[in-house]
Amino acid sequence: MNSHSLPLFLTVGLLSACTVGPDYHGAPAVAPKTMAAGRLPHTDKTSSSEPGVAQWWQSLGDPQLNELISQAMQNSPDITIAQARLRQSRASLSGASADLMPKISGDAAMLKLRSPDTSALGGDSDGGGRGPLTQYLAGFDASWEADLFGGTRRAIEAAQSEAESSQARLADTQVQLAAEIVQTYADLRDQQARLALVDASVDIEEQALDLTRQRRSRGVASQLQLEQVLTQAENTRAQRLPLQASIVESVDHLGLLSGLEPGELDARLDPPRPLPSIPSQTPFADPAAILKARPDIRVAERALASSNAQVGEKQADWFPKLSLTGDLSFSAGDPGHLARKDNATWLLLPRLTWNILDFGRVAASVEGAEAGRDEALAQYKSVVLSALRDADVALARYGHQRENVVMLRNVESSAVRAADLTRQRYRAGTASTLDWLDAERTRYQAQESRISGDAALLKDFASLHKSLGLGWTL
Repeated sequence: MNSHSLPLFLTVGLLSACTVGPDYHGAPAVAPKTMAAGRLPHTDKTSSSEPGVAQWWQSLGDPQLNELISQAMQNSPDITIAQARLRQSRASLSGASADLMPKISGDAAMLKLRSPDTSALGGDSDGGGRGPLTQYLAGFDASWEADLFGGTRRAIEAAQSEAESSQARLADTQVQLAAEIVQTYADLRDQQARLALVDASVDIEEQALDLTRQRRSRGVASQLQLEQVLTQAENTRAQRLPLQASIVESVDHLGLLSGLEPGELDARLDPPRPLPSIPSQTPFADPAAILKARPDIRVAERALASSNAQVGEKQADWFPKLSLTGDLSFSAGDPGHLARKDNATWLLLPRLTWNILDFGRVAASVEGAEAGRDEALAQYKSVVLSALRDADVALARYGHQRENVVMLRNVESSAVRAADLTRQRYRAGTASTLDWLDAERTRYQAQESRISGDAALLKDFASLHKSLGLGWTL
């Protein structure tokens, strides 16, 4: 580098340290009163180390459910889509980062030329023309645009935020998928348990129907009593078909979530299993702190950061742009002589361009970027407020459902005892068939309500973790 070019490169270096546009200082605080009021922590304060919030479903102790979720995390089309988008955003970041570096290209060519015979035109010629003439060419071109006012750096900052946003979207997809699998699995086990309950009730009502027919044949029971028992048995039996259809639907939906074809899970999930047991304590200590890491909030925050960087990227268009173009080429008649100094030609061209009069085009693009940033800010606030509401509702619903399940189990115990006593009285002849069937119907309804309550509690447990954004690993 000679003494004349040194001031130029020093000036470029100093100007490149300048970055126009607003710097990002993080997202603003949203709903600070709610956070300070401590409305969220409705749950028991326990350690978050076991089983951990990343795989919260393992606390349910169901190996089959764990296997389904693990398989879904690997094969789900939604996960594959999110992973592909993450790779795309990272590739865009690499491309934006490369814009800071020079562009260098090389070329080589061989030129073979023969001049025409000009003797027919009266010129001096030996009659055979001239040539052929062979020339070898090789060269390198380089160009670089100095990032004087940080437009490229702002573009890299925006691309970095977009890549981080895509990563958060992948985490959010994992959160949604895990919760949906647990909820669908709860539906399946609920439907299978209620189907078994229907079959048991049908057996009891068939026994009552046989006894009533015998009593009718002896003239002890009336035709009305027989029809009443028959109607109840048919009504109970009619509940099997909808439950069977719902079971098929749930199994197929679990297959879809796991990236499997319809029918692949039939053999594995067909045997009924009890609903997983809910842990007595929640596996996290501070819901308000965990909520801040919720992936969809992270997505919105990174979108805000990207929009803020885009404002500076557009503002850089107001200022001059400096580019440097260089060319080094060699030519010779013999390829072995290409590298000789005498055969070299070089060119260095600094170029300064400034779009002085653009009739408001840059101002319009800056205004559009600022509007996009304001939209991203409003979207971030909306996502945070929705997340706070979801978490508060999920925590309250889960707590109330736990209390409701306790009451449903008490009701079930009472109904089972009443049905047993009525059956004993019926066999002793002190209770009628209708009394027995009424007690059995009450028992059936109580057991069905308890099973549905247990399933609802499990689904609320999944909704609670989903509302806090738990269940992702990257």
